[in-house]
Amino acid sequence: MKKLSMVILILSLFFSYIPDFLYAADSSSKTLSIPTESLSGSSNGQKTYYLDIPSGISSSSIITSSLKYNGSNQKVNLSIENGKIKLNLKGVERKQTIDDVKGYYGSFEVPFYTEPGNSIWRYSDGRRWQINEWDPNTNTQKHYDRTGSGYPSEDPPLLTVVTKSDVTRDRIKWYNGSAYVIIEPVDIIESSVRIHVDDKKLPLNYVSHNIVSGNRFIIYHSLDKAKVDYDPEEVSESFGKGGNALGRRYKTFLYYSYTASANVTSYKYSGNVSFDYTLPTEPTLTGIVTLNKPNPNPTKLGDKDEPVQISLMGQLQGYNDASNIDEWVFYAKEKDRNNTLKTKKESAKTFNVSTLFDFEIKKSSVTGEYFTQEYALTVLVRFKKPIVTKNGTITSLEQPLQISAGVYKNNPQVTFPPNPTIPTEPEGKPPIARISTARYIKAGSDMLVSGNASYDPDGYITDYAWSTSGAQGEIGNVPRGYVWYTIEQVGETFPIALTVVDNDGQIGSTSTEVTVIEPKPAAIINIEGILKQNRKTTLFNRSQSPTRFPLIPSKTRVTITAVSGGTNADIKYSGTLSELESKDILFKKAGKYKATIYVENTLGYSDSDEITFDIVPDEAPYNYFTLPGVVYRSPDYGNKAVVSLDDISYSPDKDVVGRRLWEYRYDSNNDGSFSGEAWVTFSNENKDRLNLELSEVGKYEVRLTVFEEFGQPTIDEFVTEADRKSTNSDGQKLSSRIVEVKNRAPEVDWSW
Repeated sequence: MKKLSMVILILSLFFSYIPDFLYAADSSSKTLSIPTESLSGSSNGQKTYYLDIPSGISSSSIITSSLKYNGSNQKVNLSIENGKIKLNLKGVERKQTIDDVKGYYGSFEVPFYTEPGNSIWRYSDGRRWQINEWDPNTNTQKHYDRTGSGYPSEDPPLLTVVTKSDVTRDRIKWYNGSAYVIIEPVDIIESSVRIHVDDKKLPLNYVSHNIVSGNRFIIYHSLDKAKVDYDPEEVSESFGKGGNALGRRYKTFLYYSYTASANVTSYKYSGNVSFDYTLPTEPTLTGIVTLNKPNPNPTKLGDKDEPVQISLMGQLQGYNDASNIDEWVFYAKEKDRNNTLKTKKESAKTFNVSTLFDFEIKKSSVTGEYFTQEYALTVLVRFKKPIVTKNGTITSLEQPLQISAGVYKNNPQVTFPPNPTIPTEPEGKPPIARISTARYIKAGSDMLVSGNASYDPDGYITDYAWSTSGAQGEIGNVPRGYVWYTIEQVGETFPIALTVVDNDGQIGSTSTEVTVIEPKPAAIINIEGILKQNRKTTLFNRSQSPTRFPLIPSKTRVTITAVSGGTNADIKYSGTLSELESKDILFKKAGKYKATIYVENTLGYSDSDEITFDIVPDEAPYNYFTLPGVVYRSPDYGNKAVVSLDDISYSPDKDVVGRRLWEYRYDSNNDGSFSGEAWVTFSNENKDRLNLELSEVGKYEVRLTVFEEFGQPTIDEFVTEADRKSTNSDGQKLSSRIVEVKNRAPEVDWSW
């Protein structure tokens, strides 16, 4: 019974680790996580995520019907746009009251500043000073005179004077504890707002202050010449100039900020997106590089050179003729050192080939405490016969890769997660840890860190332990997760370490580095739709910014201008382009046009983008019909002739023929000319095959006018009937448009 239980356990573990690609030969599955986060403010009630499609999978290969959001949020939209998966969710709402929210001037911990002052003027007699100050009792300005010492008096008497300054909230921004948590003004409880003066930043001449009605400072400051600061000031005409007259503005200042409570609604987001995708149908080469040694990486340098072993694999997908594979070639070298190049060739006629490269980190090259060696690698597959693809003929495919190995002398630069207890007598081979993540990440952006490529040569991995020093957020005992870095960490490089444990209790460790760069947004503007005259196109703002420093919609500026062919007046849309997310646009004339966009995020970083595109003309329909050259009147049709007409007109640019107007005119005087003859309409329906019945003997000219309808979406308010293209058959050879009606000759019977 015990053995049976063990067999069942082994089988369950085996089937739980069957990779996706074994389930179907022509498709596979993927799951992408979205960051778990809680965002405050009504503007975050809905959020749109643009998920990068994993390397090796094209957006066109995704089976859109299989796209599925898995999580607790309500899905609004899930689609593929511009090579990314677009997911729009409603947040899971939570209401709470937050105390001690701070209000600053435009940016976190930047206080408001006021610099009021008093006009202190010396009269022309050189002794008396006019003191101008605020009277808090009457809320008006007042002035009085005081006599100074000496002649002329150098300074006014030592007095405490009063000035006032209005309190402002211009450009106020509210924060909850950090620069990354912004509270919207509408959430602030007005009755809780309080003003706080920074007592650590007071001028030397400061005496005291009062706040009146919450909107005005009354400030008392000294005219002590040892503490005071003043600027020269022009005295007024009424004061009297000349002699020893002198004007000064004695200044003081205050730094202040606000506190308040806020009723905040936050919105939580989490979950993942899963989808199926078809495997490549054209030859596609994927390279995979793994560092086998040192393990862990980086490792402590011993008394000799440190061995480095790199595993390099090539996978050929979307191709099934193995006999046409000529050879696999693998290249590896120390980066920027061509004399270290190593090459290996394999003639195997298989779609998956791997090899090993051995290097050494020379002890003599480690001059500092730490040393990292970068390696450049390439996988190449050559074919015997050229392969025709949709992009042309190829004779080979190649994939460049890179990886690094590091050592340290004394103290490790990377702190690995705590190791589990290793069996006294470990069995089998240790697992190989691999990390996949970005080399550079913008501050405030969520970065995916994945250990999915880790593997165990003779078993399976049971645990993942991560060390993400300096990062915000943690990754648990899972193969992958998200972290992010703050604006203060821009320019710094941080290690990420992973230790994996296999089913035998053995471990493997590795590390990588990520450098934090400025959180500059990426301005992206696209135009989609049928780029044709009088058709609806849609302008999209696809711009992106780090999650925690979103774009400011009011700062977005979009323009569309005519470059050639048309004019700006030919660009039609409703409303404005301000705060653009998407806008339906119609171009009245064909030509070249340009769209530009400028975006700015909450940190003031900006970017711009522009696209130039061609609007093609709406082509007129091709008009042509057939008819017999001669027809005869018949008693079977009331002594009329029946003319069969067939229209073979078509639209060269895939519009549709919406109406056909058929007309004829009769050569009434049989002079061979139709000039001056009136046209008669015999069908104004959309008929492409019909009969024309004629009574009179003679020649008739037939004319067909074809009217198009738009074969693609338009914007009805900007088009008229005149915008629909039409052509008539006047361009068709005249002889092919004329039919002659004749009488049949009588039949003669000579029998007696």
